[in-house]
Amino acid sequence: MKHHKLREWERKLKNICDEADALLEDRFGRMYRLRTNRPERGETDNPEMDGLFNVQAVFTPGFRSRRGRGYLIEVEISTYDDVSAEVKEDIRELVLSVFREKLPEEFPERKLEIGMDGNMIKIWGDLNLGTL
Repeated sequence: MKHHKLREWERKLKNICDEADALLEDRFGRMYRLRTNRPERGETDNPEMDGLFNVQAVFTPGFRSRRGRGYLIEVEISTYDDVSAEVKEDIRELVLSVFREKLPEEFPERKLEIGMDGNMIKIWGDLNLGTL
C-alpha cells in the first residue's frame, strides 16, 4: 500500500507527463504511423496507452548517476518508422520545456531540477516525501 503523500506526488508527475504527451501528440502525432497494436490517440482513458507517445516518470535510485536518485522521464515513440535524431532532439526539448514550466507550479515548496543525466531526462533534488 502506497503512502498518501507518494500517491499525490505521483499524481502530480503523471499530470505533467500527460500534458507533455498531449503537446507531443499535437506536434508530432501525425508524422509517423502507429504500431499496429497501438490504439489511436484518445481511444483509451489513459494517454500512456494510446497515440504515438507514452511519457512516464520512473523512479531511479541513481546508483550509477552523477545526479543521484530521481525520476527518469521516459518517452516512448510507438512506431516502427525511423525517427531522425533531429526530431528526437525536438521531442526531448519539448518535454524538458514542459517540465521546466510545470514542476515549479506543481511543487512550489521544493527545489527540483530537471535536465539531462547522460542520455536520459531526469528530475532530481528535494524528493523528501515528508514535506509533500
